[in-house]
Amino acid sequence: MSKPTIISVDDDASFQMYLSEFFRSRGYAFEALPNGRELVTRLNSASAPSLILLDVMLPDSDGLEIIERIKAAGHRVPVIMLSGVGMVKRVVEAMKLGAADFVMKPFDETTFERAIEDALQESLSQQRVSTPGPENRQSNGFVTSNAKMLRLAHMVERVARTDVPILILGESGVGKEVLARHAHAHSGRGDKPFVKVNCAALPHDLLESELFGYERGAFTGAVADKPGKFEQAHTGTLVLDEIGEMSPHLQSKLLHVLQDGVFTRLGGQKPVRVDARIIATTNIKMEEAIASGKFREDLYFRLNVISLTVPPLRERREDIPALCTYFMAKYADRYNAKGRQLPTELLNRFVQYHWPGNIRQLENCMKRFLVLPEHLALLMEINSETKENPNTGRVVPAAIGRSMSLLDVGAVAADRAERELVRQVLDETHGNRKLAARRMNICYKALLNKLKRWSEQGRAQAA
Repeated sequence: MSKPTIISVDDDASFQMYLSEFFRSRGYAFEALPNGRELVTRLNSASAPSLILLDVMLPDSDGLEIIERIKAAGHRVPVIMLSGVGMVKRVVEAMKLGAADFVMKPFDETTFERAIEDALQESLSQQRVSTPGPENRQSNGFVTSNAKMLRLAHMVERVARTDVPILILGESGVGKEVLARHAHAHSGRGDKPFVKVNCAALPHDLLESELFGYERGAFTGAVADKPGKFEQAHTGTLVLDEIGEMSPHLQSKLLHVLQDGVFTRLGGQKPVRVDARIIATTNIKMEEAIASGKFREDLYFRLNVISLTVPPLRERREDIPALCTYFMAKYADRYNAKGRQLPTELLNRFVQYHWPGNIRQLENCMKRFLVLPEHLALLMEINSETKENPNTGRVVPAAIGRSMSLLDVGAVAADRAERELVRQVLDETHGNRKLAARRMNICYKALLNKLKRWSEQGRAQAA
């Protein structure tokens, strides 16, 4: 079997000499090229290498241009980008164009070897499988077969090893924290603390002490020193959930911490130095928040080195069955519901539903189903007629008026759901009321009483 061939494109002669010795001592064939033009010529005139190492900045071009030319020519060779510390944004752009990975200079040899082995293994796998089937991810709550989500997963795995901040955008409940945990798990900090703080759930003063801690005597009730979330996340990852709700004062303090890695506790004088990877999430439109003065533009630029947008559940309906299975397995023991199956009718409704609360809403529905398996109420929620409120844009049950109480709303919605379910089951049983009652797990007399009441209500409305 021939040796894997690795081509390095870099105009630094001393670095190329180091790579030549590094690879040949490990049994690889190695070629050094000084610029992108010679790489393109080499690819068009000889057999393809196993891997390309490409510097971000070259004398005749940059790595982005070279990757585009490689891709346009149809060459399917994995590319690892090599860059200095200040070029992370360009590396991320290169990865969006198809780079397999990147390594920051200077690097330690263990990290470098792992990146090489991973890229070569991925290349070998692609050669063995000429027509790959659909990919599916189901680990640590990251459950998906959706193409957009899989691209996000790949991107997160590639950038996770850097310590630059990540900004995760998306509607409430789409799984931003799951993506943050995915990044943490694939970083070099995966065995270190993962700390989350909800910036929207705490008042300004309490959030400041929660983030930065306080010294004894800093305020009434501060009877002992208390470390904040930054200190708890030292060497690990700190997730600032819903950062768009943070006050301007705290935004300013956070900006200084991100710049210097140093802060002081409330009531303290001694500087505290921390090393924590920052991941921020928000469901607001950041551009609008900046334009209105609600969010600092300089903090946004500091956080927005790598930005990822999680699509809503309604745009990835193919994930709904797998998510239902995942949540049923996750909560079956807790709710003493092992072996319980989701009715096909209910699953079909789930797939059709628009899920305004996204995955969090689906998870809550699955919990309720495991606790109360009679799926009448669930079917009601996702089958009722809806309309859009012109003032808020939110979808609400069509028959609900502004003057109705919450109890009234529930009664109207439940009654509508009962009618719809009974109608469907009677259709399926061709009007056999006794069989319909058995299928709905209610007594025959109760069904007759409901039908009589609805009939009387219909006559009254007609009159």
